[in-house]
Amino acid sequence: MNYKCSTVRDSYSCEVCGSSYTNKHYLAVHMQTHTGEKPYACELCGSSFTTKQSMLQHMLTHTGEKPYACEVCGFSFTQKQNMLRHIRTHTGEKPYSCEVCGYSFTEKQSMLEHMRIHTGEKPYSCEVCGSSFTRKQHMMQHIRTHTGEKPYSCEICETSFTQKQSMLQHMRIHTGEKPYSCEVCGSFFRRKQHMMEHMRTHTGEKPYSCKVCGSSFTWKQSMLAHVRTHTGEKPYSCEVCNSSFTQKASILQHMRMHTGEKPYSCEVCGFSFTRKDSRLKHMRIHTGEKPYFCEVCGSSFTRKHHMLRHMRTHTGEKPYSCKVCDNSFKQKQNMLEHMQTHNEREKEKNRQNTKVSCMI
Repeated sequence: MNYKCSTVRDSYSCEVCGSSYTNKHYLAVHMQTHTGEKPYACELCGSSFTTKQSMLQHMLTHTGEKPYACEVCGFSFTQKQNMLRHIRTHTGEKPYSCEVCGYSFTEKQSMLEHMRIHTGEKPYSCEVCGSSFTRKQHMMQHIRTHTGEKPYSCEICETSFTQKQSMLQHMRIHTGEKPYSCEVCGSFFRRKQHMMEHMRTHTGEKPYSCKVCGSSFTWKQSMLAHVRTHTGEKPYSCEVCNSSFTQKASILQHMRMHTGEKPYSCEVCGFSFTRKDSRLKHMRIHTGEKPYFCEVCGSSFTRKHHMLRHMRTHTGEKPYSCKVCDNSFKQKQNMLEHMQTHNEREKEKNRQNTKVSCMI
């Protein structure tokens, strides 16, 4: 098919899509996007290209040559465009802005993909289940849930992953790298998501709410576990004693009762614990830290439970009641000790009855 062009004041326009060019050569190159013509072929792998420049750039992938170097960090690239894009990581320049929300990007493609959030456009569809995606990469990752393909493997333990990012995050378990730090307390994290979740402990943000009772939570997982208190669901069962739990973490902790495993050790005295939080509480014995304060008298405590128990000396609250005589107590231990007095009286009564029966 022959395509015609129209010229107005040295402007060359494509009659197919309306794009205009100042040079007739550029128009000719552009026309190949409509004809599908790729006259320049790589002699090594046979890949073909619409322009000679694209083919020459491609050849660098075979030769390993990277002629474009970053003046800041020395990192080199096969293409000038990639180097210019990289430079923006140093300058912080984000020349592409979203017209809807003003969010800015270093790359035009990123901005175009972002725009789909506003338009709702999802041009990439899964041929298996029909799910649609805003990015081709997301669709390709999704496809692996059907194929079971896990192309990214850990070089140390050979665990495989469907996504490269997941493998890189996993590698930090071996390297100990924690590249994300909290600006408030300086805590470090392997994943950005974990750091963002941690930040809520400082901001007090609780974005996840229970639809049943309205309770709000810092983490989605905590909210889902809470919902099970309404439904009664306990999906995690112990294979040893058949005890069931609402959370996976709870069953893992419970299993250590059977195995005797105590993976958390005190670095000071070597005492070991089945739970990480128990080790952290124990460490306060060595550090002297008392992070829980009474708002009434200022007394400080190593554990929250101890502070709440102390608060009852101010409020007079007695939440533990005897089922026999209705006496109430501030502490559970005191109530249990009191219950023993009833047990002893019951035993003594039984002894007296037995003695009388024998005499008869």
